[in-house]
Amino acid sequence: MFNIRNGARRSRVVAALAVAALSTVALAACNSGSTGASSGSASDLDAALKKGGELTYWTWTPSGQDQADAFMKEYPNVQVKVVNAGTATDEYTKLQNAIKAGSGAPDVAQIEYYALQQFALSDGLLDLSSYGLGDLEEKYTSSTWSAVNIDEGLYGLPQDSGPMVMLYNKSIFDQYGISVPKTWDEYITAAAKLHEADPSKFITNDVGDPGFAQPLIWQAGGHPYQTNGSEVTIDLQDEGTKKWADTWNQLLEPGLLAPIPTWSDDWFKALGNGTLSTIITGAWMPGILESSVPEGDGAWRVAPLPSYDGSPTTAENGGSAQSVTKQSKNPALAAAFLRWLNSSDASIDVFLNSGGFPSTTAQLNADSFLNEAPEYFGGQEVNKVLVDASKNVAEGWEFLPFQVYANSVFADTVGKSYADNSDLNRGLQAWQDNLVDYGNTQGFTVNK
Repeated sequence: MFNIRNGARRSRVVAALAVAALSTVALAACNSGSTGASSGSASDLDAALKKGGELTYWTWTPSGQDQADAFMKEYPNVQVKVVNAGTATDEYTKLQNAIKAGSGAPDVAQIEYYALQQFALSDGLLDLSSYGLGDLEEKYTSSTWSAVNIDEGLYGLPQDSGPMVMLYNKSIFDQYGISVPKTWDEYITAAAKLHEADPSKFITNDVGDPGFAQPLIWQAGGHPYQTNGSEVTIDLQDEGTKKWADTWNQLLEPGLLAPIPTWSDDWFKALGNGTLSTIITGAWMPGILESSVPEGDGAWRVAPLPSYDGSPTTAENGGSAQSVTKQSKNPALAAAFLRWLNSSDASIDVFLNSGGFPSTTAQLNADSFLNEAPEYFGGQEVNKVLVDASKNVAEGWEFLPFQVYANSVFADTVGKSYADNSDLNRGLQAWQDNLVDYGNTQGFTVNK
């Protein structure tokens, strides 16, 4: 859940350096046809738990240590060392260096969905299907299960998810007579009405963030990335991508978006003082808002993400899985820990207590979860809105096999359109040119 916030503060330079060697290794794995398959069975996991041993687990999840403690209490023969190796790109840099060096990787690592394909293709992760973990499919939402299944292999188990919704400040909407928008056209109209009434107020902020733009392209029906082995197609002017850009231009070009970086101190202040009246975000955000913006107590509500036709179609923003690395000296034990971590009620209860939004359908459909009515959100049963969103994620989205690099240069390309309030399509074309050149230098065959 908190990975998006922390990841937004990572250095673009570090990201570019991190991915350069990784994508080269990934390409070699593509060309070799390696699937990273492990050897074992479901019974091996139970035997490994009984025998015990030591594991190292890299995670930035706030609940990570508490989950490990609960696991060790249930399985006292196993010792799990929890290490915060840094969030997002910081961890990925260390992990890719360990993969390249052939040593130093943990047994289990947390990896965001957008980056998982790179590590799977690098031949650094175990294919968990031979341990019977593929039988867990029915436990998870379809979008998160799809994210961990890559090139016919299972390279992790989902932990959290981020179906997109809209959080809005009801007090501000009521003050200015704004109805909750169901479509993007209505959202644009509301943005103009609010800013005209009070130029100090904006419907939302956006200074250019790939983790924000790409899910909206996803929702619009865009499929800008297609990968088939080492063959990559990039089209950041396909119908869905252009639909998003042409829509968002109607907010960007007239200056209806606040030039405030998300996750900055100014952003949190703006959410508390009414400068910003909506957040377009993942389902993990309500807990962060409640804990970080006390001034908004009672004012905020949750609504479905506006769409182009009023349908409930949405996309995923954020979320991560846990994977077993090929360097694990005890892969069966690591897989058994992972099975417990992301599928047992005992573990997921700990995760929920820390404010996480789960990927498991049992927890998402539980009355105790659905009926929560936080006072912060005026007694609204917000989880019902969030769970409905998880059922309406558009299918078929793919990330690039060098997505970490792609995200790292978004600000240098599309970011220029944000900086001068100009056509996003030009920025997207510049981004595509950069990605095509980069992919080809890494040995992929990239076609425009």
